[in-house]
Amino acid sequence: MSDFDVQDNAANHRFELLVDGAVAGLAMYRRRGDTVVVVTHSEVNPEFRGRGLGNELAQRTLDLIRSRGEKVVPICPFFARYVSEHPEYDDIVVE
Repeated sequence: MSDFDVQDNAANHRFELLVDGAVAGLAMYRRRGDTVVVVTHSEVNPEFRGRGLGNELAQRTLDLIRSRGEKVVPICPFFARYVSEHPEYDDIVVE
């Protein structure tokens, strides 16, 4: 079983999905004010594809955003689809 974690690499404006300590995927973002995160792009590195890590990246990133009391604008197509299929995140999604 692999160990997953998401960390905010604020210097590079991206959330990174770590799998056993290696960066397996990322979600690029920009900030709108102090409390809104605009997710602009996401990807999973080729060697990690086919393992459902895009969903892990989205879920863990959204959970981290929520835990910090922030909101999200998911303009990345993958994140937009993910939140449309997971109404449990409706409370943090803004236009």
